[in-house]
Amino acid sequence: MKLPGTYRHELKYPITAADYHALRQRLSSLMRHDVHVGGDGYYTVRSIYFDNADDKALREKIYGVQKREKFRIRYYNDDLSFITLEKKVKYNDLCMKLDAQLGENECRALISGETEWMRFHPLDLVRELYCKLKYQQLRPRVMVYYIREPYVYPPGNVRVTFDSQIRTSLFSRGFTLGNERDICATDSPGDVVLEIKYDAFLPEIISCLLQTEGLRRQAFSKYGVCRRFG
Repeated sequence: MKLPGTYRHELKYPITAADYHALRQRLSSLMRHDVHVGGDGYYTVRSIYFDNADDKALREKIYGVQKREKFRIRYYNDDLSFITLEKKVKYNDLCMKLDAQLGENECRALISGETEWMRFHPLDLVRELYCKLKYQQLRPRVMVYYIREPYVYPPGNVRVTFDSQIRTSLFSRGFTLGNERDICATDSPGDVVLEIKYDAFLPEIISCLLQTEGLRRQAFSKYGVCRRFG
């Protein structure tokens, strides 16, 4: 089947704190930090995910639907000067992300339910979400927060990230940018998720560095984990 757009491979592994420290030490000898990190090598991520009253996106993930999509609003380091609307399409082990920049006022209007401005927006993705807000009844469902430590390697366009301190907005439906309240979403605050993304191939040298006894690939969704409370 021919897939539209540019898809990338995406692999996820929940790992222990010991594995995290061992892997980051190996990877840092070859890979470099993403240019967007601060002096400490990290940045924070907040995402507001959309779903409908029937939990379409959540159920498709749980049931392993072959091709599925999710919409989210995302911003970094609690900086509201750069906000993106993203659509993530998953096809088995392949993923593709489309994005469009939103202004802070546009974002606040969207999460408060004021959407008519989206109808004739110049960006296709904004208009697409407007349609799906109408006929799929998508609504903001949960905010996901985590700390990301990213590494990149140009051959193969490889990106390896460690995500930790995953938190959720619990039962909140009244999202207020810049005034978030959240709680730990995982079983242990020290849980870490390793994510590996690459284009057509994963270079052998990176594959060797990632070899760790007991490392087992598992289906993991930060959105799914953060919906465990409602």
